[in-house]
Amino acid sequence: MATVTLKGNEIKTIGSLPKVGSMAPSFSLVKTDLSSAALSDFKGHKVVLNIFPSVDTGTCAKSVKEFNEKASTMPNTKVLCISRDLPFALARFCGAEGLNNVITLSDFRDHKFGKDYGLEFDGGPLDGLLSRVVIVL
Repeated sequence: MATVTLKGNEIKTIGSLPKVGSMAPSFSLVKTDLSSAALSDFKGHKVVLNIFPSVDTGTCAKSVKEFNEKASTMPNTKVLCISRDLPFALARFCGAEGLNNVITLSDFRDHKFGKDYGLEFDGGPLDGLLSRVVIVL
């Protein structure tokens, strides 16, 4: 369990991040076209997981934009921007911002990703959303 401070209030997550050096848990998330993407789809690439509560917050939107910029300069690297936002919202945001160097994925269907990676908020105003974290695989 991790503790995150939001506006001076502590919020707990349901578990802990995978340990450094351990195998990343597999996942199946939803792309903006509603098809599925699995961790195994990115085999052979360097993978960066940029995880956040919602693209509709200023800080999260900024992080997705910055990762889009940086991703274009990193060879053989896939940046996966993951939240529980609906795929439609992720597509709208990327279209409006002209983002094409990141892959946005949603954990809205079964919430398994957030649980397996220990990122789901447990209580507080963001209860059920994913905590902000960057994981390099």
